Amino acid sequence: MNHRKTNPFRPGPLTAAMALALATGPVLAQASDDTSRANATPRSETSLNRILVTASPEQAAETAGSVQVIDAETLEQHAYSDVNRVLRQVPGLNIVEEEGFGIRPNIGIRGSGTDRNSKITVMEDGVLIAPAPYAAPAAYYFPRMPRMSGVEVSKGPAAIKYGPHTVGGAVNLSSTPIPEPADGGFGGKLDLFAGEFGTTRGHGVVGGYVTTGQAFDYGVMLETLQEKSDGFKQLDSGGTTGYDIEDYVFKFALRSAPDAARQQSLEFKLQNSEEVSDETYLGLTLDDFRATPFRRYAGSQVDQMNVDHETYQLTHNIELGERIDLTTIAYRTDTRRNWYKLNDVRDGGSYRGISAVLADPASFATAYQTLTGVDSAPGDLRVRANNREYYSHGIQSVLGIGFDTGAATHQLEASVRYHQDEEDRFQHQDTYQMVNGTMVLTSAGAPGSQANRIGEAEAWALFVRDTIDWERWTLVPGLRYETIDLKRTDYGSADPNRTSPTNVRENTVDVWIPGIGAMYHLDGGWRLVAGVHRGFSSPGPGSTADPEKSWNYEAGVRFADQGTHFEAIGFFNDYSNLVGTCTASTGGGCTIGDQFEGGEARVYGLELVAGHDAGRQLGWGLSVPLAATYTYMKGEFRNSFSSSFGEWGDVQSGDELPYMPRHQLTLSAGLEGNDWRTTLTMNYVDEARAQAGTGAIPEGQRVDSRTLFDISGEYDVTRNASLFASVQNLTDEVYNAGFRPAGARPGMPRTFMAGVKVDF
Repeated sequence: MNHRKTNPFRPGPLTAAMALALATGPVLAQASDDTSRANATPRSETSLNRILVTASPEQAAETAGSVQVIDAETLEQHAYSDVNRVLRQVPGLNIVEEEGFGIRPNIGIRGSGTDRNSKITVMEDGVLIAPAPYAAPAAYYFPRMPRMSGVEVSKGPAAIKYGPHTVGGAVNLSSTPIPEPADGGFGGKLDLFAGEFGTTRGHGVVGGYVTTGQAFDYGVMLETLQEKSDGFKQLDSGGTTGYDIEDYVFKFALRSAPDAARQQSLEFKLQNSEEVSDETYLGLTLDDFRATPFRRYAGSQVDQMNVDHETYQLTHNIELGERIDLTTIAYRTDTRRNWYKLNDVRDGGSYRGISAVLADPASFATAYQTLTGVDSAPGDLRVRANNREYYSHGIQSVLGIGFDTGAATHQLEASVRYHQDEEDRFQHQDTYQMVNGTMVLTSAGAPGSQANRIGEAEAWALFVRDTIDWERWTLVPGLRYETIDLKRTDYGSADPNRTSPTNVRENTVDVWIPGIGAMYHLDGGWRLVAGVHRGFSSPGPGSTADPEKSWNYEAGVRFADQGTHFEAIGFFNDYSNLVGTCTASTGGGCTIGDQFEGGEARVYGLELVAGHDAGRQLGWGLSVPLAATYTYMKGEFRNSFSSSFGEWGDVQSGDELPYMPRHQLTLSAGLEGNDWRTTLTMNYVDEARAQAGTGAIPEGQRVDSRTLFDISGEYDVTRNASLFASVQNLTDEVYNAGFRPAGARPGMPRTFMAGVKVDF
């Protein structure tokens, strides 16, 4: 659409990013003489060490704060594609399932809101990966798990390293690195799986480093992920309810020789993905869910999501001295999406939102009948084309300096990030008539006639942190500063060329975010940990609401020794202002984009993690890894108020926060021989309320508790090939995962998957 803004780049900091790309290549070539690397040992990638809090479970145990890392070996156990199932292994998270596949996760950390991950920081390889993390944090694109090699979840003071959202924490996903076979050259992998509901998955990687015998070597990698499913729901009118995703990654890297006077590396990543999913906001009434939980009404038959996403990332790392290094990342993401989905239905001369109809089908009987396929009048169903484009770009540098002061060792980090992003809404809606169970188009809306606006954000972020090791102490004081300029420009519904704005709103936020973590080493592998930091979440463009702020505290104990680890962390988040944002994904019922101040609130809880290899302790000839993760969490408002935000409504002081299960438990047990391995995982999630309240949860607001079992096994046929099989939801438990965006929604039923893994 050539009438829309097509040149989001501005001169200044982005020009510096391009200059960096051009300048670092010659520097690499000049790093050393022509010493050969023919006999060099492959080296692990270290370019993101300064960007991430930590990179391995072992390093996490030495962190003065609450950080969990899921490594590649753990990800391989069940080979999940659903990020929700992966993150159930991390304590302190509250997750709301939506479509059963984990394509659109809703993740909260320590009680932060779960809507579209809008209150946490989500990254891939250290880069903010949400389509517009400042201007529209509830916008959703989420990287696919099969192409990830690790997950880092940072909470407490560790979270202020990232921003902009520090109330809950941060999730960083590490993509597949360029392969480095032990014997050098090129290598890779190929996974081919197939399963129920017409589900297939293919994941292939090939690449490696080439030794040039010159000043630098180069590496290259090609990766693709192909996923497809017909879906497990049954549409009244027939058809698929699944998805088709294509994902491609290209990496090219240069790195200096091992004996170079100044070690450095440069890596370029290009990632592109396309998604077509037959997904809907329309769930079921509670009665229909009980009768046929996997049904989908005829009113959702034209619903479909289309997403295109690209990431461009350039990462440079250089050792400037013996204990001085600099890491710089320039990045750009572009996301285009159009979710064409049912918005409302006419009843009694007025259009009713689908969440209202499903919550009270008796009062809106005509609209409910239309949803289920009963013939209707022309225009009774309105389907909205939620057509939006996003960009996000920026540049970040982190300088690391190591030095000593007496008996104390310091690792000082200083970082600066410049960032811009934008959300461009250009939506319309069409009307349909239901005829013999089929939706027939009756009128097409004009482009831009439903929503025609641009939200923009420009931010500078500064961060400094010093990791101080002194005798038995590790102290990590840190300070983050964010200055954010936000702007929202609205245009008329009859102004597709955007010739004259109807409203322009601007707001600016400046915030200091301090924090400190501490760890004390006891004897015998025990450590005490504690920390405090300020939580912050930015308001939206043009919002009149104050930013979300809190003071967050944590303290606990950690143990690690001889294949056994244990951690118990208590946390307390004290909100001075809790903010809720009206989105269609939370059910609507209010003006989309409006923000509501909930005032004072508090969230507190306990996180437990334990792991032990029983086979190692007993001297068996096989490994028996055991693991447990438990979370207790409670959140409540500390004042009374009324709001039109659906998840809150009329709130009384002491009411519990919605979508916050009190207890969560994940247990895992494995058996591993020389050429085979199997893992059984149990996950229990307590019931939760869909709306703020206290006491017994009303039936129409109760999200079901559930206990799910997943089992997987792998057998090595040859040194490089293995057979793999898994069953998710082994006992085929049926449960209602939530009441948003509209109506009850089932979790995935029992699903079998099998295939082959090949390494080369």
